[in-house]
Amino acid sequence: MIPSPLLNRPGAVEGGGPDTGVAAHYGDPFREQRFLADGQAVVDLSHRGVVTVSGPDRLSWLNTLSSQLLLGLQPGQSSETLLLTVQGRIEHSVHVVDDGAVAWLITEGSEAAPLAAWLERMKFMLRVEVTDATDAWAVLGATRALPELGDDVLVWDDPWPSTGSGGYAYSTVDDAGHPGRERPWFEYLVPRDGLEAAVTSSGLALAGSLAAEALRIAAWRPRHGFETDEKTIPHELDLLRTAVHLAKGCYKGQETIARVHNLGHPPRRLTFLHLDGSQHTLPAVGSAVLSEGRTVGRVTSVGHHYEMGPIALAVLKRSADASADLLVQDGEEMYAAGQEVIVAPDAGQVVGRATGFLKGPR
Repeated sequence: MIPSPLLNRPGAVEGGGPDTGVAAHYGDPFREQRFLADGQAVVDLSHRGVVTVSGPDRLSWLNTLSSQLLLGLQPGQSSETLLLTVQGRIEHSVHVVDDGAVAWLITEGSEAAPLAAWLERMKFMLRVEVTDATDAWAVLGATRALPELGDDVLVWDDPWPSTGSGGYAYSTVDDAGHPGRERPWFEYLVPRDGLEAAVTSSGLALAGSLAAEALRIAAWRPRHGFETDEKTIPHELDLLRTAVHLAKGCYKGQETIARVHNLGHPPRRLTFLHLDGSQHTLPAVGSAVLSEGRTVGRVTSVGHHYEMGPIALAVLKRSADASADLLVQDGEEMYAAGQEVIVAPDAGQVVGRATGFLKGPR
């Protein structure tokens, strides 16, 4: 982890956990959040990882390894893809943008080295070169295009929440009514030694990671390492809409993707929580979510939105009552929580379960 030089700015308070190394805020989190939402601020994401893949076979190679159709990705075009286990569980989540010669992969900071090492092992005889470029490149986030940074700055344009070609939406609202529409998102790749100059060139204020996280949660946008764990499959987080192509060729984990989508239901579902704002604290990530005294899931992300107040994302069991009021338990503290369903309990089973097969002996 490389501490950001922007931590030297007045009022900067460093974040913790996965957001260590950048500022959580610069003294006024709600003002920063309003500015970021209105396109008047940028957020330092220099703790993110950057991996590059060059060579003539890069896109066809990445296409065979991951969940998204990357063949024909045009220079400057953005995509999102997942690397899955054989069981279809999410191993790496990657933001992809190609410049015509190099595919740039943006990940969580802790994921860059493992991702680069995994890709290196999968090269075989193909004409590709993999580099962990985190030491040389940094990321800035914004809710609008920033022509002030120059025409040659590469930018990843988040496809969320549009349902892409070959994708499928599991949420209870259509694309037009999705709250993610209120949060366009762009991630700019800038030389690490030019990070401060890029912020100055933008002419915008600085917002901290708390502001970015609150807007992400309100947009129902999953984040790797927060909404995911070692068992997560894409269906549970509504990631089939942007990160999976259901009609592409074979890749590791495809069987699970197809089986759950066509014949089954995801065992868990992403949910948005409106938390009781009468308390002066927020529950910790990982806190238990209770329904009628029974644990039905856990809080995965939590924030304080400048308009909605305390909000959270949680991953719940599919069997949890979608209409029930919930409680979040953090040690001795209890927080009332109203749920807004994201992934429907009956999502999946698009084709329907096969019938007529003989059952074997128990």
